[in-house]
Amino acid sequence: MLAAIKRYPHTVRLLLLTTFTLTVARALTLPYLVVYLADNFQLPISQIGLLIGGALIVASLLSLYGGHLVDTLRNHTLVSACTLLFALAFVGAVASRAAMLFFICLVLINLALAVVDIAAKAGFCALLPVEERAEVFAIKYTLSNIGYAAGPLLGVALLELDGHLPFIASALLGLGMSLAYWRLGDRGLQASAADQPGAGFGQVALGLASDRRLVCFTLGGVLSAVVFGQFTAYLSQYLVVTSSPGEAARLVGYLVTTNAVTVIALQYLIGRRISRQRLMPWLLAGMGLFIAGLLGFALAGSTLMWCLAMLVFTLGEIIVIPAEYMFIDLIAPEHLRGVYYGAQNLSNLGAALGPVMVGFALVQLWPGAIFYLLVLSVILAGVFYWLGTRRG
Repeated sequence: MLAAIKRYPHTVRLLLLTTFTLTVARALTLPYLVVYLADNFQLPISQIGLLIGGALIVASLLSLYGGHLVDTLRNHTLVSACTLLFALAFVGAVASRAAMLFFICLVLINLALAVVDIAAKAGFCALLPVEERAEVFAIKYTLSNIGYAAGPLLGVALLELDGHLPFIASALLGLGMSLAYWRLGDRGLQASAADQPGAGFGQVALGLASDRRLVCFTLGGVLSAVVFGQFTAYLSQYLVVTSSPGEAARLVGYLVTTNAVTVIALQYLIGRRISRQRLMPWLLAGMGLFIAGLLGFALAGSTLMWCLAMLVFTLGEIIVIPAEYMFIDLIAPEHLRGVYYGAQNLSNLGAALGPVMVGFALVQLWPGAIFYLLVLSVILAGVFYWLGTRRG
């Protein structure tokens, strides 16, 4: 992987570094966010979940406009500004004395991260030939998972020193990356629509809605994100109901570690082999692994079986996420790559919906039913992916 990164153009390496740094900065506060909100704003758990999930939903919807900005503004200006906004939002979050202000800062953090992510994907497509894009998407996803694995550990260490330090460290990382990108970024990398006649966001959004393949694939992405977007949340919900909170925390820790190690070890090796020519077979393989993993969870009776099921489940994640990137790369017009990747980002709505759906099912049905509902979601996602990959 390092050899591949070294041969990329300077701008590609800088975009990879930027998304990795912001991911680490975002992950620093993850382990403490719920506790911080409870301690500083005296919110009940239900409202904390609504605040965190609502911020993700609002940011996902706004990222569609963020994708439009990627298509119309210079990459250097947009990435520098978004990384600065990311830093300032963390400063605002730590200074907030009202829950609503904290919510707005959280929306800005998620939105800035999403826009930089979209800009990076569009930049990869502008700077690299088609045959190298699967590899760079696999590298980006691997680095993101390394960031989400290392960030919380660093955050806990900072937390021991001071309760506000993770937020301050995140702000400093964002500020440092903003200054670095302003100084070192490629000022010549133009927006993909720079040479196209101007079109307002409303006109572009109507065009997206009329693209049957994009609509089908976005729906497939939402349904698959229900399954993998926040799997730790719904597995925790299930395990708390079926065992003790202590046992649930212990087992979820093992599962998160299994997921992270599998992604870091295998993402690059598998992701770089995904080809545009055989996209649907790859997606079907990923869907099949999701189903096998979910059925493994439903039947697991020991820690080893849970971890083996998570291994299989993670292989599905390793395949599906880069394949989604590749599909958007395949269908997006050159001058609308940003807004198409913004539409793909709407899959976060599914990630927010997953724990809500599982919570409802745990109350209304028997606990194991959640896995069969999630299998149904995977099957429906597969149907929409199939419809999306069909021509005509």
